[in-house]
Amino acid sequence: MQHTDDGDERLAAEGEVAVARLAIDSGELPHAADHLADAIVGDPQLPELHEALAELCAAVGGPAAARELFPLDGEVYLGTVVCRAHVEAAAGDWDTAIGLLASAIQYEPVRPWAHAAWLAREDLPGLVDPDAVAQAVARAAGVLPDPLPAELASAVQPFEDFVQAVVARHPDHPLLLVMASGLTRRLGATARAVELAEHAQRLAPGYMPSVMLGNALRADGRPEQALAVWEAELRRVAPANDNDSSYLAVDVAELYGFLGRPADGLPWLERVLATEPDHPKAAPAIHGLRHAVDGSTAHLLALADHHRAHPDHDYAQDLLERLSHREPWLGLLPGATEATVNVLHQVLASPDTTRDSEIDCTVTALEPPSSQLALHLALPRSTVGYQSVREPDPRRPLREPGEPATRVWAWDGTDPRPAVAPPAPESADLVRATAEIVWPTIPAAYDHAVRLAGLPLDDLVGVLAHPPAPREDDLGRALLAHQPELWVRAVQTFACLGIAHHRTDQPWQDSDRRRVLVDLLLGPEDWVVEAAGLALVAIGWTHPETRADIAAQLRLRLRYCADARRTRVVTILRSVGRLALAAPWLPSADLALAQAVIRADEAADAPDPDPDPEPEPEPQPQRPGFLRRLLGRG
Repeated sequence: MQHTDDGDERLAAEGEVAVARLAIDSGELPHAADHLADAIVGDPQLPELHEALAELCAAVGGPAAARELFPLDGEVYLGTVVCRAHVEAAAGDWDTAIGLLASAIQYEPVRPWAHAAWLAREDLPGLVDPDAVAQAVARAAGVLPDPLPAELASAVQPFEDFVQAVVARHPDHPLLLVMASGLTRRLGATARAVELAEHAQRLAPGYMPSVMLGNALRADGRPEQALAVWEAELRRVAPANDNDSSYLAVDVAELYGFLGRPADGLPWLERVLATEPDHPKAAPAIHGLRHAVDGSTAHLLALADHHRAHPDHDYAQDLLERLSHREPWLGLLPGATEATVNVLHQVLASPDTTRDSEIDCTVTALEPPSSQLALHLALPRSTVGYQSVREPDPRRPLREPGEPATRVWAWDGTDPRPAVAPPAPESADLVRATAEIVWPTIPAAYDHAVRLAGLPLDDLVGVLAHPPAPREDDLGRALLAHQPELWVRAVQTFACLGIAHHRTDQPWQDSDRRRVLVDLLLGPEDWVVEAAGLALVAIGWTHPETRADIAAQLRLRLRYCADARRTRVVTILRSVGRLALAAPWLPSADLALAQAVIRADEAADAPDPDPDPEPEPEPQPQRPGFLRRLLGRG
């Protein structure tokens, strides 16, 4: 697909060049310049383009006169900047040309702007001012990722080669050495980056060489040496206590965290915050470091609260995303542990399984009815039977009988059936388009679900028992083939997040969204309980005034699950415990209980230490496409 896109861009660029040449022949030189600016964005290396640019310069009276065709005042188009760079090079104003090329790299580094014939001239390093080159490197490298991915590295490499050639001509220019170190480091030559920064530090000891030397040492796998360099510099500049040193103090603190010593980094941040409590980087960083010390999600919640109070502090959001990444409920949908799901995975792993395959399962004890949704999603002809219902009865809601409540499931004995009508097709389609199994942060998941705010409440509840098929993309097909339960859980989770946005004009305590979500949380034992729990947690993260009420509801479910686990398996117990930990405003006793039940549940699932266990027999088909298995979990 990438080759097709590149081919399309080249064809478009060739078309622009053809139009530009017609305009040159007609004397419409500004019009020709506009088309060449469009062409160079499409294909910066197109030979015909550079020939046409030379023709344009000749037509206007030379490169110096051609500058006026590519003005740089006001808001400037990227193609205009790059064409002007080539015009300046043709006019011999190399410093300006290099600076403009660096601006293009800064704006869109993936394009091969630096693959210009004039940049590779052997005499060019002797024709430029090292100060101008240092400034150009700072402009280009400051926005580049560290390290550069291969695609960007290929695009930027000719610029790096030119810079190194200039360094060879001016080996004792401190600013050039410092900036070159940063660019070289991003391209993976970390030892060379250290060498350049060390030389700059010897020539002109100071803040910038120290920062770049520390960065180079850290990238070169020498973090302890980087720490020593930075701490020495902070001691030197401590009396000034300026803005630059405060950011270096954050780097020192976070490097301690990287080294596994986060507690040693906290004093550096505390000193910064003593004079600037809302420091845009130190204020979020201290929450991240405290999380590294004790693992509490209270610090992640503090990051979310900080970002809500200071929406311009992007570092708080970045840090929250990094710490939430792939963490159950914080950034990832937890898997399911039911016996039905386990055998479903075994059957789907067989190359002989098709959608017409059947499983006739007998499970020792009643399981969440949503597990059957996953089974029927992948294998519609399968059935599940339950041998027993153990106490406390998981079909009973936590509410007292007689209270009006939202119910998703009803039972005919031990056979579950939906107690709600299917959603309207258009509502199901919107939920289908919205559901995800990963998200950047809890507030991001909450915000993502706002698109469901306008759906009827009955449809959002209906989709919990009538999930749509997965999307027809790579992820949807993979889930259907291997982990259909994750799709069911994603639909339920985002449907509940949609309920969280229903009628937000209603005051929380008497709102429909609260009533329904609490009903679902305290309803019969099912994956819907977890989905409603996440929605309530997300409301608590984004609306602090609701936290006390939500804590009271979550602790009811947590304590019920913990008590029920004494007499039977509670498949949602670990997930409910993680939901409680994701709501760190719960009382400390409840958070301790959540940690305890998670540890106990994980221990129960730990592999048997028997060094020579009996092999478990594989399920054998009784006839093609038919399996029968007795399932139990504990």
